[in-house]
Amino acid sequence: MNRITRDMHDIARCQMRYRSDYMERFGLKGCHANYLLALCEEPGISQEQLTRRIYANKSNIARQIAVLEEGGYVRRENDPEDKRILRVYPTEKALALLPLIREKQEEWDLFLTEGLSKEELGLAEELLRKLKERADAFVEERGL
Repeated sequence: MNRITRDMHDIARCQMRYRSDYMERFGLKGCHANYLLALCEEPGISQEQLTRRIYANKSNIARQIAVLEEGGYVRRENDPEDKRILRVYPTEKALALLPLIREKQEEWDLFLTEGLSKEELGLAEELLRKLKERADAFVEERGL
């Protein structure tokens, strides 16, 4: 694994551990923060769309949505026009948790970038955006 990929992976894993630390008091895992952010930003998103939005595979999406549903954070409904499509909606419980998730996300970002100059931060954001665009294109081209 090259250094950039390894470092991005390690940063993401550290963030997941941080998220898990504050999400566990709600009976959730760190990964659930991504789900709740996406669902609150786009209520009624289909499970299929969610797979593309957060880059998770279909079986993980179904499994984690079931956990969130059991915990009272989301509800699933069949699409009124196509019963094969399951739409996922956040509940009031999820919406109430959203400010904490956003606060903790901001806290993580501030910690991570502390000590960077405005120029360094701008350059890092630009380079990461370019890498993300390449990764998006790779996934999209291959239908992953």
